[in-house]
Amino acid sequence: MARVTVLGAGAWGTALARLALSNGNQVQIWSRRGPSDLKSAVADADIVVSAISMKGVSALASQLQTAALKTSTILVTATKGLDPETTRTPSKIFRDTFPDNPIVVLSGPNLSKEIEAQLPAATVVASTDVDAAARVQQVYSSEMFRIYTSPDPVGAELGGTLKNVIAIAVGVCDGLKLGSNAKAALITRAIPEMLRVGVHMGAQVETFYGLSGLGDLLATCDGTLSRNYRVGYGLAQGKKLDDILAELGSTAEGVNTAHVLIDMANRDGIPVPIARQVHRLLRGVITPQEAVGNLMERQLKPEACDLRAKN
Repeated sequence: MARVTVLGAGAWGTALARLALSNGNQVQIWSRRGPSDLKSAVADADIVVSAISMKGVSALASQLQTAALKTSTILVTATKGLDPETTRTPSKIFRDTFPDNPIVVLSGPNLSKEIEAQLPAATVVASTDVDAAARVQQVYSSEMFRIYTSPDPVGAELGGTLKNVIAIAVGVCDGLKLGSNAKAALITRAIPEMLRVGVHMGAQVETFYGLSGLGDLLATCDGTLSRNYRVGYGLAQGKKLDDILAELGSTAEGVNTAHVLIDMANRDGIPVPIARQVHRLLRGVITPQEAVGNLMERQLKPEACDLRAKN
């Protein structure tokens, strides 16, 4: 048994709390709107799981710093996104803030509504601390939730982050009724794009072909349970971005990630043609039809991916 504190009472945080609780662990949920203070919530925790939206991660890390967190406490981040100010991932923010604590990334094809319905799923817990990853694996593994470990937290985190941008593109593809051929081509060509960004940021190539990369990409691009997919689908139907986000009533991390990713790609010369069209579409610079045309009319090239290519 472990004492687990989940930070964030949204759908994903609640699902993670219930998964830990069903395994016989002692679990509590903390949220900014709740009655308990953060210091009390994490005081005796063996594992602290952060499941808040990307925009709140930096502030949360600062709050935790004043909560006198034990250095033995394992920090698990289940957030997917990039910080708009620094382009850091959530785990990098926690590593910078808590250099003495074990940091674990939890990422995979984990649509919260399916997990709440107790449908079978699998995920990855990734960390440079092998013992910490194994501990989280033990706490969360069950007959309905299979956990794999990985030594590549950067890759696991980026796979879950970058696929949100691609999910917007796939939503556009389906919204325009472009067919299965186009959808398959789009998802397939997204993989080398994700790989280029991942390699640039120090990730391992093979991670992107696992659950936290290809697995999460397939889950997010196939169906209406994905908020990012629904953003793209709505744009293809002519809806305005603000109206779509208001209808969702929750965060679609791919919107922010697209903006941050393009800033980074421009700065470092990383070719990201799909993400670039998504970014232009989100800004209202082009229409969905123009985005498709721009991708189809790109310069002809070999299929093989040059992971070190520059714009």
